Amino acid sequence: MMGRRSATEERDDVEINLSPMIDCIFILLIFFIVTTVFVNETGVTVNKPEVKGAKALDKNSILIAVTADNDVAYDGEIIGIPGVSTVVKLALKENKEMPVIIQGDSDASHGIVQMVHGEALVAGATTISVSTKQ
Repeated sequence: MMGRRSATEERDDVEINLSPMIDCIFILLIFFIVTTVFVNETGVTVNKPEVKGAKALDKNSILIAVTADNDVAYDGEIIGIPGVSTVVKLALKENKEMPVIIQGDSDASHGIVQMVHGEALVAGATTISVSTKQ
């Protein structure tokens, strides 16, 4: 009979080789780690005003917050208005086209937000935006 094997015939062992699949998973893991964008949050809660037509920036950016108490913060630390220039200059050394986003609280003084804007301009920022609710 054709479908039967005799008892003396050796049986072929079938193995599944997982090495190519594991290699593929590691390559994908490395790809996703390398392409991940990390954003430094300002570290303070800001109540943003609502504005129609605001659009989000997809790139890495320099986030500077102006709180309701008119404190200027970057990366969770109060830097004050004079610290804005230093922070922006250091960040622009890495990428000259990095945008600056000012997160002004709706209760913050407009003058303080504009002073932060001016310091960012002096530091060499070319793209400066004010973040609002969408």
